[in-house]
Amino acid sequence: MDPKNVDRLWPHIHWLTVLAQQGSFTAAARRLSVSKAAMSQRMAELELAAGVPLIQRTTRSVRLTEAGQRLVDDTRDAYAHIASSFADVQDLSVVPSGLLRITAPVAFARQQLVACLPEFLRRYPKIRLELDMRDGLVSLASEGFDLALRHVEVPPDTYVARVLCQTRTLLVASPGYLAQYGTPQDPWQLGDHRHLHYPRQHGVANWVFERMDAGSLDSQVTVRVQPCFVANNSEVLRDMACAGAGVALLPDFSAQRAVQDGELVEILPQWCPVSTFGRTIFALRPYASQAPRNVRVLLDYLLEVFSQGFDHRPGRAL
Repeated sequence: MDPKNVDRLWPHIHWLTVLAQQGSFTAAARRLSVSKAAMSQRMAELELAAGVPLIQRTTRSVRLTEAGQRLVDDTRDAYAHIASSFADVQDLSVVPSGLLRITAPVAFARQQLVACLPEFLRRYPKIRLELDMRDGLVSLASEGFDLALRHVEVPPDTYVARVLCQTRTLLVASPGYLAQYGTPQDPWQLGDHRHLHYPRQHGVANWVFERMDAGSLDSQVTVRVQPCFVANNSEVLRDMACAGAGVALLPDFSAQRAVQDGELVEILPQWCPVSTFGRTIFALRPYASQAPRNVRVLLDYLLEVFSQGFDHRPGRAL
């Protein structure tokens, strides 16, 4: 090919890097907001111009050939630099704009995050938000998310992480349940109770507590529980606890309204549950030397809203 005509293939090469990242024509087309047919046509044109196969196609996925992988490896940083430079140019705009895709845990999103988003959209009317609610941490780059909120002990080191707020885990039960089964005075007595459990891993279910003593932690106790009910959503566990089905460990943002309204009672406040839910909610973004301006204004807004924790009534952050 005439080197003078190579510049017309730059968009094709970029699409190849997206295809390599996404792993399928369908996902790559979705990421680029184009049709699958257009994606396939561009890749065919690129292979024809290169004179060698760049993609190995199967019925379920695509893989790059050695030549295709070399082309992606050699050009990936250049396209990342272009994206960064364009983000810098966008920052010159007076008003932040564009689509922001956020992913957050289901319970936290429903009870805390959604309540503060209308005000953000009023402040920045040219920004559009897309919220994905799921509890598992996804690959931000491959799924096209700009920001992830995650309830973890330690954030992944592959992302830029900011502390959004601190949380704590509460051991709770309904007044009716406690009237029937009694109120435990220490973690060992929990063995005689009915447990509502959030599963973290397969196998043995344990609740771990550390005693709060004069501001320090000591005397760790592990309680083997045999759940009468298991669910991977803290709102569901809260509703079961309110109905008197048993005792539950819940994050504060799920439990506080029910505790405030007297539907739930906090048990063993002098003991700190550990290793059930994280003690921090982090805001994570893909690694880059500088985030786009619309991501920065969203992050700044969320830090403003959540820096002092949660209101007593979930759904209303301070």
